[in-house]
Amino acid sequence: MTFDTIEETIYTKKLPNGLHVFLLPKQDVSKVYGLFTTNYGSIDRTFTPINEHEAVTVPDGIAHFLEHKLFEKEDYDVMSKFSKQSASPNAFTSFTKTAYLFSTTDLAEKNVETLLDFVQEPYFSDQSVEKEKGIIIQELKMYEDQPDWRSYMGTIKNMFQNHPVNIDIIGTESSINAITKEDLYTCYNTFYHPENMALFVVGNFDVDAMGTLIEDNQANKDFTKVAPIDKGVYDEPEHVATKESVIHLPVSIPKVTIGIKEFAQRLHGEKLLKRELFQTMILDYYFSPSGTFYEQLYKEELIDDSFDYSTNVEESFSFSMISSNTSEPDQFVKRVKELLLSTTSDTISEETFEIMKKKRIGQILRAMNSLEYVANQYVHYHFVDVDFFQMTNFIEQLPLDDLNTFLASWINEDRLTACKVESK
Repeated sequence: MTFDTIEETIYTKKLPNGLHVFLLPKQDVSKVYGLFTTNYGSIDRTFTPINEHEAVTVPDGIAHFLEHKLFEKEDYDVMSKFSKQSASPNAFTSFTKTAYLFSTTDLAEKNVETLLDFVQEPYFSDQSVEKEKGIIIQELKMYEDQPDWRSYMGTIKNMFQNHPVNIDIIGTESSINAITKEDLYTCYNTFYHPENMALFVVGNFDVDAMGTLIEDNQANKDFTKVAPIDKGVYDEPEHVATKESVIHLPVSIPKVTIGIKEFAQRLHGEKLLKRELFQTMILDYYFSPSGTFYEQLYKEELIDDSFDYSTNVEESFSFSMISSNTSEPDQFVKRVKELLLSTTSDTISEETFEIMKKKRIGQILRAMNSLEYVANQYVHYHFVDVDFFQMTNFIEQLPLDDLNTFLASWINEDRLTACKVESK
């Protein structure tokens, strides 16, 4: 498929085993980035295992634990193999995805083959699982000392009452200790089927040779047919669970995060994309350095260079955050809430909306210079049935009336919370 507006041509194919493959050759760059992703993250703790009929709930943090364990093999070292092939590998687990990746300037086909093989050949033993628990618990304790992460997760816990997004991606010390080899295989066999995964390769490579290698690699592996995965459904109220919380850490200046709990209905496809774009564009309009709210907060000396804002829209949850280090945490909370609540009476003009659209399109086009950004974004939207390369066209066609309708009901007091990180 060729997209003239962004001057990109992408090659796609769904293989017989269900794996979606996306190849984006770019002959004007020197490196190759490969991303192998499963539509499985930390929130997927209750599900019906493959070929079974009863739902199970696995220990919290198991998706992240599984990410760690896939790098360990019985007869070779994954990291060393990539290194010998001039590649730098990595992986990450989010609330909804687990991804394995590499970047290289050489031996692209060999590294894609290594990526596929190490993810699709699990090896778990009781001894190695027990050893990994100590490593991950140390990682958990490291995060517990980080003000930014504690503020982030603290705000999510304030927002969500029942949804498992309120559980740390790593889990807890007790849940980590409860994980067994059998749990890992149950999750792996259910969520790491090619039908639930996508491979994206972008950069300087021969598209025909790469496509043939991937098809041959997958044809030599056996995968049984599977039905769609039955994941849990969560009854989550629209109001926040807690209006305000305080976390005590040895910080020199307090950090405050305001959370906006977005509407609770499930979203997919263009409805999800529209919600994400509206939230992103509205936050940017008010809180970017050129925005009126940013200017007011800066003049009142309530924020510094750490000021940040973001939005996160997934199929089963959605939230936005506004945060800053501030010497006046109570006043920061008061002012940000006042500013947010004032938006319900605002109306965006056609002229302003066109500027907002152009700015968002410009941000996306600039970011597309990054191979990593293109791969991660394309796969993210693929799993919710959105074509990332069509996004600029979609933005241009967004109706003003829909934006103003959204703005009028976007904020209310019941869906706002604050998390403060302060010294004792």
